[in-house]
Amino acid sequence: MHIHTVGLQSAVHSLGVVMSKDSPLADWSSLQGPGIRASDRDQRRIVSFDPEARKRCQTTIRATAMVFQDPVSQRLRANLDRIAPSDATLLVIGETGTGKELVSRYIHANSLRRSGPFVAVNCGAFSDTLAEAELFGYEKGAFTGALKTQAGWFEAANGGTLLLDEIGDLPPTLQVKLLRVLQEREVVRVGSRRPIPVDVRVIAATNVDLEAAVQAKRFREDLYFRLNVASVRLAPLRERPGDIPTLADHFLDLYKERLNRPDLTIGDEALRRLVHCAWPGNIRQLENTLHNAVLLAPGPVIGPDDIRQRSQGHARAEAAAEAVDLESAVKILTERAIADGESDIHERVTRSVIRAAFDLAEGNQVRAADSLGLTRNAFRTQLAHLGAIAPRRRSDAPQLPKPTQPPAIQRPIRRLTDLPIGYQKYGTSNILKMRGALEQRLAAHGYRVTWTEFLSGPQLMDALDTMRVEFVATGEAPPVFAQAAGVPLVYVGHEPPAPSGEALLVRRDSPFQGTGDLRGRTVALHKGSNVHYFLLRALQAQGLSFDDIQPVHMRPSDALEALVDGRIDAWAIWDPLLSSAQIRSDTRVLTDGHGLVPNHQFYLTNQSFADRNPEAVAILLEELGKAGEYAALHAAEAARSMTRAFGIEASALELAFSRLTYGAKPLDDRTVRQQQGVADSFHALGMLRSSISVRDAVWMRA
Repeated sequence: MHIHTVGLQSAVHSLGVVMSKDSPLADWSSLQGPGIRASDRDQRRIVSFDPEARKRCQTTIRATAMVFQDPVSQRLRANLDRIAPSDATLLVIGETGTGKELVSRYIHANSLRRSGPFVAVNCGAFSDTLAEAELFGYEKGAFTGALKTQAGWFEAANGGTLLLDEIGDLPPTLQVKLLRVLQEREVVRVGSRRPIPVDVRVIAATNVDLEAAVQAKRFREDLYFRLNVASVRLAPLRERPGDIPTLADHFLDLYKERLNRPDLTIGDEALRRLVHCAWPGNIRQLENTLHNAVLLAPGPVIGPDDIRQRSQGHARAEAAAEAVDLESAVKILTERAIADGESDIHERVTRSVIRAAFDLAEGNQVRAADSLGLTRNAFRTQLAHLGAIAPRRRSDAPQLPKPTQPPAIQRPIRRLTDLPIGYQKYGTSNILKMRGALEQRLAAHGYRVTWTEFLSGPQLMDALDTMRVEFVATGEAPPVFAQAAGVPLVYVGHEPPAPSGEALLVRRDSPFQGTGDLRGRTVALHKGSNVHYFLLRALQAQGLSFDDIQPVHMRPSDALEALVDGRIDAWAIWDPLLSSAQIRSDTRVLTDGHGLVPNHQFYLTNQSFADRNPEAVAILLEELGKAGEYAALHAAEAARSMTRAFGIEASALELAFSRLTYGAKPLDDRTVRQQQGVADSFHALGMLRSSISVRDAVWMRA
């Protein structure tokens, strides 16, 4: 049976395949069996499949929404149909949310490789150190933690198609090696010298301008030409409005069933508003909007007020929709800011660019500077100016002779000591930062506080090691790995346990009833973070280990979508991202940390800073305790005031804050023993460079 759309195996409950009515389907009637429903509207069909129907269809491609109603989309389909049967390497270009992975699955499903595997890999999720091992595999003993031989993603996709998503984020060293693989069609695992032939069709996807990246020397020109044998450019949703009604009906049917609102319809005025929205987030944003409308619409008909989007009829939004390059987009935003009477526009734009580059590079200054076309020194100067890192010490600069002045007019100058603090967006330190009391109090004692945000605990540890920050807060696992790697850290305090603040999440319709059901399943986590130890303990409680599952390193920002889409089976995550997922209707907690881990929050600095500045350490711990106490005892008020800064709904924040404990106390014997148990567990698995003594790293105030 030839299928002219993508996939029939639903990875999410009730996800369907959207097909145009004239799609060339060899035996349409054969699909009209149990568990399948169809409805007509606007010349299209929507088909949903239950597990038995999926089994009969015998396909490995997950189902989702893909329509070809608009003339622009119809031209795209014609191009895809010409490209699919070949084995040519393909470059898919499009904005975030336009369906680059979906198009790649369509290509695979209509190719001669359709019976082989389809493997999607996010290049932006690779760390520089592990990217080669992830892509090409590694031999046992190739590096610390390589306890067994592991095939890479190229070998996993052998005989099928490999999607390299966000190819523009691939580190330069990997670009060279990827070029060789594409040329020779063979990989060499890390720790081996034996080439392994691979038969893989490569599809690369990106939302950045690779030609511009080539010009800026951020992407290899020879690799670009090797990837760009064939290419398709996906139009944003605003350029194909004819697809919007069909997509809207599909997502409406999907969430009506999920949220048990079978009689809900969408009004004509609401539909017109959808068609005239700019949709900067494209199809993903449209789906979220329909989800929200189904969830919150008070009556049986979704009206225009239930569509939480700005109309494209607004002149500035319309102009923004037409912006096709960086200069135009900046111009539109500047015009909007000036018209709205906003202040400090230049400084805010500069701050946003520097911060965005720094975040996208995951705190790597060299990569961030390169992405902006700056030297590292120039980029560091910008970071220091914005308060993101501490300015260089005066001792680093040449000392100029001091001018002599008459004693009568000399004035004592009190120099402030810089105190750069590293924090994570979702931690207690961010609550402290937003409250603003710390800076005032420490300034009175001669300290100037600067704040730098990091994505994860391992990055905080790296910043502490390189002295970009002097004080950090993180969970149980990161300091263990850092101490084993030789980072000169000391524990100066901890928060009491909060075991319910981390958990394993699965989809609401998942068949899994306990951690033991995850054997052989894909589980996402942020390796080296707090949940790394939680997942280890949850598996051990069921007689399992990491070898019994398929752990996938994934950014928290990507993991929830992957869980709901069925690309992963479970997700190990912490608050408040945990609570944000919990309030959804399509996820549930499989198990949390109760009885498994204490889930401590630790406060760390380096020995010399703690010894020189005991007063500052004491003030930090006291103010952190107050911040935690405020959030825990006034959860609703704190959630309402901080929802915008956290980027999380107030109800989710309130749930997370209610699970907080507070106190920021010095380490006691019990906490030291618990943290030593974390270290010993990782060492027993060969995941640490050496055994460590936590007690040796506990700060003893003189």
